[in-house]
Amino acid sequence: QVQLVESGGGSVQTGGSLRLSCTAATSISSVPGMAWFRERAGVAAIGYDGSSVYADSVKGRFTISRDNAKGTVSLQMNSLKPEDSGMYYCAAKSAFSCGDTWDVDYVNWGQGTQVKVSS
Repeated sequence: QVQLVESGGGSVQTGGSLRLSCTAATSISSVPGMAWFRERAGVAAIGYDGSSVYADSVKGRFTISRDNAKGTVSLQMNSLKPEDSGMYYCAAKSAFSCGDTWDVDYVNWGQGTQVKVSS
């Protein structure tokens, strides 16, 4: 069980930047994968650490980074758009999972942090 806490959300104008952080209460060194998801009329994957796979809508603007020593996973969001608004969650993948389905493979979630981008 990995306890996760997100922070860094807030309100920005279009074109602005935010950096979301996800801090784990325990080590994440053995966690096979961490990811960021956004909830807005449903849950959508934003990206996965350790890969270059990002949602099409955020490619080139968002970057995920993971620091096992600090127990953190960050989401750098640049050139923000109103459609980026939503509740952002980080999640830890089950050690027994092979896929990346949010409601199957990601079993530990933070409480979320709200992002609002105004035009």
